[in-house]
Amino acid sequence: MATDATPRDEIRSFQHYIFGTIDSIVGALEGLSAEELNWRPAAPDTNSLYAIATHVLGNAEENLVGTLCGQPHGRHYAGEWPAAAPVPDAARARWAELRERVAASLAKLTRADLDGLRPHPRRGNITGREVLIVVARHAAEHWGEVQLTRSLMRARGAAT
Repeated sequence: MATDATPRDEIRSFQHYIFGTIDSIVGALEGLSAEELNWRPAAPDTNSLYAIATHVLGNAEENLVGTLCGQPHGRHYAGEWPAAAPVPDAARARWAELRERVAASLAKLTRADLDGLRPHPRRGNITGREVLIVVARHAAEHWGEVQLTRSLMRARGAAT
């Protein structure tokens, strides 16, 4: 555990933004039917709200729990995009469990964990701090995708 407040504050800041963004993504699914959760815009390479949320949660789990904290994770990337919501609150339940695991894992990080290199599955060796940046940026990109997808869905009358 870090004794210097600086890395702890930095980690809390990243956690605040990452969690806030993922909370917003998962929150955007609240109150939607299974049909709405699984609706995809009529354009190539678009995704459903549920698939986007599933992907963001998988990315956070792989990068924060696995890459940064060195713990086993259950990410299955190939299954994220075709994912269909089994029940409307599936993403919320998954995020609640993952959020606790991530918070507990991040609480144990030190300055050495932020500065040290980690082997990333697609990016080569990156620092722990870069892992946090990757997750924050990735979640924010998909937050925008969620907002656009909800707007398109509302425009076609699929959601209120």
